[in-house]
Amino acid sequence: MIPAGVKHWHGAARDSWFSHIAFEAPGEGCSNEWLEPVDDASYPA
Repeated sequence: MIPAGVKHWHGAARDSWFSHIAFEAPGEGCSNEWLEPVDDASYPA
Protein backbone atom coordinates (compact mmCIF):
# COMPACT_ATOMS: atom_id res chain seq x y z
CA MET A 1 0.00 0.00 0.00
CA ILE A 2 1.40 3.39 -1.03
CA PRO A 3 0.26 6.46 0.95
CA ALA A 4 -1.52 9.26 -0.90
CA GLY A 5 0.80 11.79 -2.54
CA VAL A 6 3.81 9.46 -2.79
CA LYS A 7 5.32 9.35 -6.31
CA HIS A 8 6.20 5.77 -7.25
CA TRP A 9 6.45 3.42 -10.23
CA HIS A 10 5.67 -0.20 -10.97
CA GLY A 11 7.82 -1.80 -13.60
CA ALA A 12 9.75 -4.75 -14.85
CA ALA A 13 13.44 -5.32 -15.20
CA ARG A 14 14.98 -4.54 -18.58
CA ASP A 15 14.89 -8.20 -19.61
CA SER A 16 11.43 -9.23 -18.32
CA TRP A 17 7.76 -8.55 -18.94
CA PHE A 18 5.41 -6.70 -16.62
CA SER A 19 1.66 -6.11 -16.54
CA HIS A 20 0.01 -3.74 -14.11
CA ILE A 21 -3.69 -3.75 -13.28
CA ALA A 22 -4.90 -0.94 -11.04
CA PHE A 23 -8.18 -0.77 -9.18
CA GLU A 24 -9.51 2.45 -7.74
CA ALA A 25 -12.24 2.28 -5.10
CA PRO A 26 -14.94 4.92 -5.35
CA GLY A 27 -14.78 7.64 -2.75
CA GLU A 28 -14.72 11.36 -2.18
CA GLY A 29 -11.56 13.25 -3.16
CA CYS A 30 -10.00 10.22 -4.91
CA SER A 31 -7.83 10.62 -7.99
CA ASN A 32 -5.23 8.79 -10.02
CA GLU A 33 -2.30 10.38 -11.85
CA TRP A 34 -0.21 8.44 -14.38
CA LEU A 35 3.36 9.72 -14.27
CA GLU A 36 6.00 9.79 -17.00
CA PRO A 37 7.43 6.47 -18.24
CA VAL A 38 10.83 5.41 -16.95
CA ASP A 39 13.40 5.85 -19.72
CA ASP A 40 16.08 3.30 -20.63
CA ALA A 41 18.84 5.34 -18.95
CA SER A 42 17.04 5.13 -15.57
CA TYR A 43 16.83 1.31 -15.36
CA PRO A 44 20.47 0.73 -14.36
CA ALA A 45 20.43 3.64 -11.86
